Parts: sequence; C-alpha cells; structure tokens
Amino acid sequence: MAIGRLTDGVFRGVDRVATGVSDTVAGIFFEPALRLGVTGLSQAGKTVFITSLVANLLDRGRMDRMQAVASGRIDAAFLQPQPDDTLPRFDYERHLAALSGPDPHWPESTRQISQLRLSFRIRPGGLLGGMRSARIRHVDIIDYPGEWLLDLVLLDKSYAQWSREVLDRMERRAFAAPALAQLRSADPAMRHDEAVAQALTAAFTSYLQEARNTGLADITPGRFLLPGDLAGSPVLTFVPLAATGSGPRGSLIREMARRFDAYKAQVVRPFFRDHFARIDRQVVLADVLGAVHAGPEAVDRLGQTLTELLSAFRPGRNAWLTRLLGGKRVERILFAASKADHVHHSQHARLGALMNALLRQSRDRADFAGAKTHALALAAIRATVEEQHMRDGVALDCVRGRLLDTGKQAAFYAGDLPADPMELLGPARDNAAQWLGTDYEFMRFAPAVLARKPGDGLPHIRLDAAAEFLLGDILR
Repeated sequence: MAIGRLTDGVFRGVDRVATGVSDTVAGIFFEPALRLGVTGLSQAGKTVFITSLVANLLDRGRMDRMQAVASGRIDAAFLQPQPDDTLPRFDYERHLAALSGPDPHWPESTRQISQLRLSFRIRPGGLLGGMRSARIRHVDIIDYPGEWLLDLVLLDKSYAQWSREVLDRMERRAFAAPALAQLRSADPAMRHDEAVAQALTAAFTSYLQEARNTGLADITPGRFLLPGDLAGSPVLTFVPLAATGSGPRGSLIREMARRFDAYKAQVVRPFFRDHFARIDRQVVLADVLGAVHAGPEAVDRLGQTLTELLSAFRPGRNAWLTRLLGGKRVERILFAASKADHVHHSQHARLGALMNALLRQSRDRADFAGAKTHALALAAIRATVEEQHMRDGVALDCVRGRLLDTGKQAAFYAGDLPADPMELLGPARDNAAQWLGTDYEFMRFAPAVLARKPGDGLPHIRLDAAAEFLLGDILR
C-alpha cells in the first residue's frame, strides 16, 4: 500500500500498457507521463494551439526547431486513450477537420476541461543506442478554459477586497455604467431577497460578457461565463457590493460574501486540487495584439493579470522528493503571444518583446524560484501570407488573408509596433484613455484553405520553438 502511494506520487499513477497489463514495473519506471496544461486568456486561440501542436507532432515535417525531430530521435508518435476516465477527450479529429477541410473555420472555444494523450516512441541515442530498446514517453495534454484559470487569483482575496477592485474597474469603463448603476442601487444592508440577487447577477454577468468581448483580461468569476451544470445555482449568484462592514445577519451583503466564499471553496479549490496542481508544464496564450488594439487599459490589465497568474503556478523545480512530499510545482511555463501571423514577420520580434516586458517582474521571480519561463510570439496555424504594397511612395509590409467577417481576401497593414515596449506600457500604466499619435488596427482572419504535403502538419509560426521549450528535454 505504502509503496503504491509513493510511486503514484512520483509518476502520476501507472500507465496502462498496450498488452492490457497494468500496474507493472515496466509501466511505472519506463513509461512516465508528463502533464502539459494549456489555457488561454480571452480569444487567444487555445483550441487551435492544441490541435496544431498535436497535428505537427504526429506529422513532423514542419518542426525543424525541435532537436528530437532534427536528430531523428522520434521513431513514432501516436494518440492513445486518455488516462483519466472521468474527463472528456479533447476532440482533436473534429477540430482538425474544421481547420483543414474544404471550407476551413475556427473550431469552437473550450467550455470544459478535456484531455488527450500523445505518446512517443523514442529511439535511443549515444554510442550504446543500438543495444537498447526504444522507450515510450507519454504527454497528457490538459485543456481548460482560461476563465477558470483567472479564478485562481480569487483564492487569496476576501469578498470585500474583490468587491472593491471590481467596482473600481467598472467605474472607469463606460460600457459598465448600466450594470454599475444597478449594483449601486442595491442596499447592502437590506434583507436578502433571491429575486434581487438573481437580477443583480444577470446585470453583472452581462458586464463580464461585454468586458470579454472588449478584449479585457480581468474577468472574474470565470464560471459566470461558462456555468455548465452550475447555471442558476446559489454558488453562481453573487455580485460585488460596496459596504464598510459585513452587514447584519440575513442581509444581502452577508449572503453575497457567503456565496463568494462558497464559490472559492466548492468551485475554484477543487479545480486547483484535482487538475491544476498536478500539472508539470503550462502554456498560457494571450491575444496581445487584441489588447493593443483595445487600448491602454486592456494592455495594463493584461500585464497585471499575467503577473497575478504566475504567482498561482507556484513555480519551481519539480524534484522527485518535492513531488513525493506533495509540494507540486510547475517546472516550465510558456507565455505565448498568439496570432503572430496577423502582422508582418518584421513585427514579430517587437511583439515578443512586448510580451516579455509584460512579464518582466513576475518572470524574474519565477526564474529565481527555479522554474523555466519563456515568452515568444507565435501562430499555431498560419492564416495569412505576406505582401508589400506602396502607399504615397512608401513600401508597407502587409499581410493578406481571408477576412473572418466577410470571407473576402484583403491585404492589411497593422501599423508598426514600437521598438521600445515602454511606449505602450507607459501610457497603459498611466491610465491613458488612448494611444498617443497612432492607432493600432488588427484584422480578424479566417483560416486559409490548406494544401499539405505528406508528412507535413499544419502551417505555423514558431510552434516548433514552443514545443522544443515545453517537451524537448523529455524527447531526447
């Protein structure tokens, strides 16, 4: 019994092998599984990232930056049933068909947690490689909504603190005025009335939906937008209220505070305990271009959100003793600015620099704690081609693609991101209403019709570099 618990702590449980024999010594010590968590902030393209990552690891013709691919160490890659019987399977085949069919379209966004197991047969290297048999490595990809990730920052906040922060942000947002007026009109000390609570929650949820549509990253509680089978339950029926005290027993604010605590205890903590805390490595995708387009406040909130999220990852080296004792820490964290194909490649370095700048302080703390962190600009699937167009005698670096709204082909020049990220971060931190001197426009493109050669995955930008950082060491 004790030995079984110890080995489970080290290797995430025993993998079922192809012969149907489970819990064998070979399964424990020679086929360990790495759990890769993938999530994204609003509209960052997480489902596309996972689909393209798997497609390009199965057919590796476009993955030259992975050392295991360049050296020929990957003998085979194949999908297997996910190990957790209680989790839905990530619908890889349906999402791939959406992206690569005759009428390609973006797949539906993630609305629940799901899992996919990708297994590799690795050819041994070194002088004695020919004398050893191939080894199997499993990668369990855990897909979960970004809205759920954002809720982790609530764990260290009281109801009063959360209320103050949310109401302060709503004060500065014109689109929040109707919901804010309704929240302000409620007397926190009034006796709790469920009809009032539901009406206030409906108004507050409408505000959260509009904040997400606007490109803002600070959307909590996230389950309000993805309620699932909790829709209409008391644990999803609460709002921020302004008050100096806790209110009398039976009051509206006392009940709102109780439900906020129940939300943390019954929704957020179980997710953290059962799924998030077991993750070895993590990808966080962010639509940085969308935030720049939305304006200074969106960029400022994105930076603050990323910093708060990094503290939730408990970064650090994942030594076997640490894992044995239950002190689970994420080993590697990739922060990726998605949709790099929406701007010319001459802008990619500046987009990556902006992501790095957003993460600077929080990354330094994580690196000091032992975790490896990395930031880059990528496109999980390339939807555009590059062109140059002349305007007033000046050559402009453009991208051309199929517009998402109309389906028509269009060439687009987004404008130049600044060489110094502080030209954007400064106004963002100073609460500027808009960018000075320029506007940044970004088109939304639909996926292009693909023509693939045998052995090629989906076209991408730097997905192979992302995979090398996340998985390169376990595939060599």
